[in-house]
Amino acid sequence: MCVVGETRIRLLPSDGGRGLEEWSLRDLEGTGLDGLSTVRSDRPPPAEKPVHPNGVTALDHVVAISSDLGRTVAALRAAGLDRRRIREEPTPAGAPRQAFFRLGEPILEVVQAPAEAIERTGGDRPAFFWGLAFVAPDLEATVASFGDRAGEARDAVQPGRRIATLRRSAGLSLPVALITPAVRDRRMADAGPRP
Repeated sequence: MCVVGETRIRLLPSDGGRGLEEWSLRDLEGTGLDGLSTVRSDRPPPAEKPVHPNGVTALDHVVAISSDLGRTVAALRAAGLDRRRIREEPTPAGAPRQAFFRLGEPILEVVQAPAEAIERTGGDRPAFFWGLAFVAPDLEATVASFGDRAGEARDAVQPGRRIATLRRSAGLSLPVALITPAVRDRRMADAGPRP
């Protein structure tokens, strides 16, 4: 297990499973999250937030894909998750809409699958976990620590942020991105400690 910000990540030996298989969340009203395998947790967040040797300080967001964004959003809200907004603009990868839920420190980003992807996979299916994005305050140094296993840093969709993705050669079982802190978080860090 490793601790990344307020998140514990349990790494399991490969048994044929791929990617993020299950998560646990606190303060849920239900665990029926439209296919996202979920259990309740009563454990408090980790007391310490270590900075990893690669410079990663937190989990920024978890990405899930849905063939029916409205259905998935309704299930998440019924379970007590706090929907912050819906983005109605296409992403660079072609997703037409996204919904964002605050989960404490990280965010759940639910992406509407593009129509071509829905057709290719046989139509309507439950939501599924797709990838993770980790906060790297010194993105260039973190990317450099991965060598040729990381792509080049570029501007993110979020204004004022930069992002890079890890390549398949990194040997991970799911897509992973590295992203600079939210602009608001950087302003607060620059301002120094607050009472």
